[in-house]
Amino acid sequence: MKTSDPVNILVVDDVPENVLEIEVALAELGQNIIKAQSGRDALRALLKDDCAVILLDVNMAHMDGFQTAALIRERKRSEHTPIIFITAFNNEALMAKGYSLGAVDFISTPIDPDVLRTKVGVFVELYQKTEAVRQQAAHRVQLAREQAARQVAEKAMRRSALLAEASRLLSRSLDFDTTLASLHRTVIPLLADACQLVLYDANNDIWFAHVSSRKANGDGATSGSHARVEQVNHDLAKAVRSAAASGHAQPIPLESLTSAPDLGSKRKWSSAIVAPLIARDAPLGAIICCLMGAKRRFEHDDIALIENLASRAATALDNAQLFQTIRDGERRKDEFLAMLGHELRNPLAAIANAGELTKLIEPTDPTFDESLEIIRQQASLMKRLVDDLLDVSRITSGRVQLQKSLVSAGDVLTRVAEANYLLFSSRHHTLHLSIPDEEILLEADPYRLEQILSNLLVNAAKYTDPGGEVWFGAWREGHDVVFRVKDTGIGIGADLLPNVFDLFAQANRSLHRAEGGLGIGLTIVRGLAELHGGRVWVTSAGFGHGAEFFVALPVVVDAPTVEPSESAPTVEATTQPRRILVVEDQPALARVTVALLEKLGHEVRAAADGPEALLAVREFNPEVVLLDIGLPGMDGYEVARSLRSEMGRNAPMLVAMTGYGQHDVNRHARRAEFDHHLVKPADLSLLRDLLTQTK
Repeated sequence: MKTSDPVNILVVDDVPENVLEIEVALAELGQNIIKAQSGRDALRALLKDDCAVILLDVNMAHMDGFQTAALIRERKRSEHTPIIFITAFNNEALMAKGYSLGAVDFISTPIDPDVLRTKVGVFVELYQKTEAVRQQAAHRVQLAREQAARQVAEKAMRRSALLAEASRLLSRSLDFDTTLASLHRTVIPLLADACQLVLYDANNDIWFAHVSSRKANGDGATSGSHARVEQVNHDLAKAVRSAAASGHAQPIPLESLTSAPDLGSKRKWSSAIVAPLIARDAPLGAIICCLMGAKRRFEHDDIALIENLASRAATALDNAQLFQTIRDGERRKDEFLAMLGHELRNPLAAIANAGELTKLIEPTDPTFDESLEIIRQQASLMKRLVDDLLDVSRITSGRVQLQKSLVSAGDVLTRVAEANYLLFSSRHHTLHLSIPDEEILLEADPYRLEQILSNLLVNAAKYTDPGGEVWFGAWREGHDVVFRVKDTGIGIGADLLPNVFDLFAQANRSLHRAEGGLGIGLTIVRGLAELHGGRVWVTSAGFGHGAEFFVALPVVVDAPTVEPSESAPTVEATTQPRRILVVEDQPALARVTVALLEKLGHEVRAAADGPEALLAVREFNPEVVLLDIGLPGMDGYEVARSLRSEMGRNAPMLVAMTGYGQHDVNRHARRAEFDHHLVKPADLSLLRDLLTQTK
């Protein structure tokens, strides 16, 4: 807003004549008057607009001025908005209560227009000046941002010019090997008599890259730079690492070059330097340049030119690697999205068709119940798919919080095998379960550990033909417990084996395959295992020969003695109907939830937002509040905190309901003191169990 624009003045009074009187008195100020006839209307008005001052009648029906002020102060947006109480009673106790709620002044009725204008005008002027200062500060911040953006743009232009020059010299192709060959041919004979390229691998080891026979245009290029020729000897590797650490070219001992394939063991070099290839602060390798002749040495200008060339070459090589990575990632992403659409449309089609079928048949028809069961099963399948997507997102971004406890490996094996029994029996698989004889304890999140092993078991079942066999067991190996899942399934090809745990990597992503799933289960397995301080690996003899997955996790060597804990509060069960408040801003979901709970015999009321929920709690006095987190304006956390603050131990049972994943909101839910947390769509059996409990 402009500082000359009218500001908002909120007038709250349930008597229209009083509101009109105040409006007439303030007309000379030329500001925007917002009128509210109740505390509830005031709260809604403050959800939409900020106000310079609030004129609040003390004596109102349903919710008086003090109650309204308390709710206004609980909202962060209006916690500092000035409140002037209007009252016919003028006593110290009343004023003390008002000031305790953050009032800035009292005005007695009948209202003196001059006094009212003067007092309101002070806060209007203060609001306008504050807004002017804020806008000036915002303008200065914007100028600073624009200046910083210009500097970034100028640096980007200089960097682009450097890349363009490197492209003319080296990067005629985005092929990694062709770029290496161009670098080799650019150095010889212009800057050196011979050169040797070395590259880092994924394990930070350094290898010779033999590229002397390559053509710069890429014709006849081989895969030599990636099929490592020979590992660099210790002395030369030490010199390369030293140059990479310094970021500059350095001289190297001539005797360390004897094993370099492109330098020749019988040639006599007079001078040799190594220039690191560094891109984005990461060493890619180095270029070793040599001169012949008794008196020839690399001069300072020569070294500077080689460093400059190495820098441009590193950028070109990095671009080539990024291009290949992006191209492979885009291909895998497109395949994944195609499979995701396929996997989601299948249950959606089943749900849609079953829904249409229920319209055409009578409820007494056996097909009616079968259709409802199809809808339930397919909705459950979609929920699992969405949960997997959320899990892999949380794991790759490091947002998973483990809830560790002391876990028995044998107990976990038994539970996971029992949970997946129906899957194996339906496919006529033979599951060989091997429980270790000794007690093996580890500190782990039981839910996440079972998820790791279940993903591996389900994966084995999906890729093993009916009638096949699966082995599932664990044993102690040093300081680790090793879990194993072996199958007689389709196996894993040698090309996929190194990347089988990578995101979007999958052996057979054809749309007609029958196994189903998104191919992200193994990524989840690796991420969760690493969070536990463990590791995963897989072996396979190739297609048609099955696969064997291993998960190694650290064991607890000296299990602590568990002291008897204080008895937890007793949770009593009840089958009596409950008074339940459903707080949900989505009308369709609210209606269905209310209808479902009423069919279960409960007395139910609904609220669509935070302020309405607070009012409903006071009027309806529910025993349980099913509270949506993502409410507009005043979210579920604020509502929960308000109820805890106002009612303390007398607050109803608070159950957080959200479409976000459980591990994303548990921490916030505990901070807001929710009693329970359910993820939408909530499992009916879990909801029933909660409703049979009393606090």
